[in-house]
Amino acid sequence: MKTLLFAMIALLAAACGQPALHSQESYVFGTRVEVLVWGEPGDRARAAVAEVLREFDRLHRTYHAWQPSEMTALNEALAAGRQHEVSPEFADFIREAQAMSAKGDHLFDPGLGRLIELWGFHDDTFKAQLPDPVRLAELAQARPSIAGLRVEGTKVSGGDPPNTRIALDFGGYLKGVALDRAAAMLKARGIANALINIGGNVMALGSKGGTPWRVGIQHPRQPTPMATLELRDGEAIGTSGDYQRFFEVDGRRYCHLIDPRTARPSTGTQAVTVLIPAGFDGGKAGTWSDVASKPIFIAGTDWRALAGRLGIDGVLRVGADGQVELTDAMRARVKLESRP
Repeated sequence: MKTLLFAMIALLAAACGQPALHSQESYVFGTRVEVLVWGEPGDRARAAVAEVLREFDRLHRTYHAWQPSEMTALNEALAAGRQHEVSPEFADFIREAQAMSAKGDHLFDPGLGRLIELWGFHDDTFKAQLPDPVRLAELAQARPSIAGLRVEGTKVSGGDPPNTRIALDFGGYLKGVALDRAAAMLKARGIANALINIGGNVMALGSKGGTPWRVGIQHPRQPTPMATLELRDGEAIGTSGDYQRFFEVDGRRYCHLIDPRTARPSTGTQAVTVLIPAGFDGGKAGTWSDVASKPIFIAGTDWRALAGRLGIDGVLRVGADGQVELTDAMRARVKLESRP
């Protein structure tokens, strides 16, 4: 999500002057992905990273929201009011996403796929075009939500009676799942020191030769870092912003983060970064780094209360007016480079 973050990681890694850093990049989940491994022989590092990238590609293809996939097959069945059988993994993902969405007051809701599509974000490019107001009103009235899905074993339906307007979109969830899975895969191969970056969702393992991994937080309105942060073993950060996936009409910005209360793109925030401690929620630091930033972003001025209910202590927020706000825990960890 943040090009500058990759450049900063590479620069900081190169500055150490050590040859023991292996770096490999790919393009998955609609974003740039980088995995850095420190202190391992080249062949061992390459094999471990290749396995991780293959898993990323599998997750991306299996749960793609608009290209043919297991997810689109489920969404087609939901639209027709039919029950559909999914894989055990998919069923588990739905249950977990339902629980996480509920913890965030459903401000982040993976069941808004049809709204996301209607606003033009089921594409690699975004047209400067507002949705049809009649269709928008119909979807808003239907109030689609992942909470409406009924999961019985591996059978999924839209409830009784079925809400045919529910469609899943795991953007904002799956990258976090991939972080946790990558960390587990690397550890299983004996890799103790690595940095996994999926479009700005980042998890650290160990350190870089005894030095903490350092990452940058993108400025939401300028191509420069707003802050830097040293990540400790097992920590993860994630950022949601209105500055990558958006379009403008008549000078107004419309981003991909849809507020389910209004069925419209959220407008009260420019960016939110969350810092998730190691072991959070039973080892789901990566998943929460992706999930938690969304409801906090959409909550607007109520962000502190929601972060507290989620148990997220480390938050940096840039409001719609460009004002930077930090929790005490985040203030103690980041170095601000510039302010919007």
